Amino acid sequence: DTPGHAAFTAMRARGADVTDIVILIVAADDSVMPQTIEAISHSRNAGVPMIVAINKCDLPAADPMRVKQELLQHSVNIEDFGGDVLAQEISAKEGSGIEDLLDKVLLQAEMLELTANPEREAQGTVIEAQLDPGKGPVATVLVQKGTLRVGDSFVCGLFDGRVRSMLDERGHAVEEASPAIPVQVLGAGGVPQAGDTFQAMSADQASEIASTRQRLDREKQLRVRERGLKLGDFGKLVKAGQLSELPIVIKGDVDGSVQALSDSLEQLGTSEVAVNIVHRGVGAINESDVLLAQTAGAVILGFRVRPQTAARQAAERDDVEINVYDVIYEAVDEITAALEGMLAPDKKETVEGTAEVREVFKVSKVGTIAGCYVSEGRIDRKGHGRLIRDGIVVYDGEISSLKRFKDDAKEVREGFECGIGIANFNDIKVGDIIEAYSVEEVARTLASST
Repeated sequence: DTPGHAAFTAMRARGADVTDIVILIVAADDSVMPQTIEAISHSRNAGVPMIVAINKCDLPAADPMRVKQELLQHSVNIEDFGGDVLAQEISAKEGSGIEDLLDKVLLQAEMLELTANPEREAQGTVIEAQLDPGKGPVATVLVQKGTLRVGDSFVCGLFDGRVRSMLDERGHAVEEASPAIPVQVLGAGGVPQAGDTFQAMSADQASEIASTRQRLDREKQLRVRERGLKLGDFGKLVKAGQLSELPIVIKGDVDGSVQALSDSLEQLGTSEVAVNIVHRGVGAINESDVLLAQTAGAVILGFRVRPQTAARQAAERDDVEINVYDVIYEAVDEITAALEGMLAPDKKETVEGTAEVREVFKVSKVGTIAGCYVSEGRIDRKGHGRLIRDGIVVYDGEISSLKRFKDDAKEVREGFECGIGIANFNDIKVGDIIEAYSVEEVARTLASST
């Protein structure tokens, strides 16, 4: 089950590839949707049998028979019509039909004679990966063969590591995971990509394989950088009528989102212009990303992540554009507009200052006030503020109060301490960064956006 938007195609394809049985959920009142048809084709391409679960059967508008007939048009022949595909009417809200659905899953599994050897070294696939502020790199792994135990060494994508701890789907610590069990694995040397193979092995082997893969990846990046120096001015190439690329560096909060965004952008483009994803990764935008973007003549897109202070300063110095988005569609629309040269006036964001939270005070009837030290620029009482925790935006809103000692202040400049309150938000922690910014509308051109 993924968001229905076409941007999540890769996520659905990955899901079909790693599973043994697909449960296709179709709403009884909604019938067959485009993403349902896509899920059917993924299931077929992966050679995985499916069981149809017709949900929302408790609603007055539910029509399970219509759903079955529509599925027939897409060559999904339900058992009721003499086919071989099992189907079950369910209501997730009321819980009806769930037991029968599970029985059908077990029946299908028995017919397929699904087996795996739990006695060998663990092997699996990364479903999702992210950089957690407290835990470090966290990979959600589906174990497919063998048994994974705490303390095992492994290689996963470009990184090796040792299983520090494992968490189940409810966040409880587990000591081992056998085949078909999904776990969150802590202890990887970096954030792998969704879809990477996870393999347990001796520490020496894992380290050797990881260093070889990283070396090959570095060589690939260097080749990209060398080519990037020759890309030339994007605007001039477009005017000259030659095929041109818009180079882009993508950073996001989790790898699934990064993949969804890059897949969406790669599908854009015309006979004249195309998108080239120079690099993609997980975590805050850092100086290395800015350096790569500068040499490749690329634009940096951040999806739910912020640039680090050093990266922002480097970007301003090297004239590298950084755009940050919270919604995939917005990024796709902007890049489409850039490629078409139809850029609407843009809201230009100017970072006025940053403050470091050193103390947190709970004030009755007011909420949480952050005792801050202004480390850069100034904090304006009428400005907007965003709370950043380990490079990731936790909240974006208005600054509700600004005080110096007990007096209200219009602004507080660099080097001074102050109390900051953020409207409708109280989850402030020591070590967080509050970034104050202002927004103004400016006209854009294709040249300025690329």
